[in-house]
Amino acid sequence: MDEASLSKHICGLEEKLLTPEVRTSPQQLALLLADGFVEYGSSGRVWHKKDLMGEAGAGMVELTLSEFALHLLSEDAVLATYRTFNAGNGRYTLRSSIWRYREGRWQMLFHQGTPAAVQD
Repeated sequence: MDEASLSKHICGLEEKLLTPEVRTSPQQLALLLADGFVEYGSSGRVWHKKDLMGEAGAGMVELTLSEFALHLLSEDAVLATYRTFNAGNGRYTLRSSIWRYREGRWQMLFHQGTPAAVQD
């Protein structure tokens, strides 16, 4: 896959993780999150994959993704960076995710959300 196609694919996976259908489905989350997944949330809380596998999954959010960029780390690992806007609380967050390719699919291994200043 060329870099432009890979960037579009990973951005699509990030957007998929923002949808209610995926966020509330432990089965779908299990496919997109690596077994060793960890998140440092913008709230300051640390999440692991097992924390998101209950009935509620990752919970509902209204986030809009912008300023997506993909950075190649190796043949089977990438860093995605972007900004989100939370319609529920009016806050912006800077986000970064490490994705790795294993067993024929890309899975998120790490994610971090950092509160950001209001966008100009």
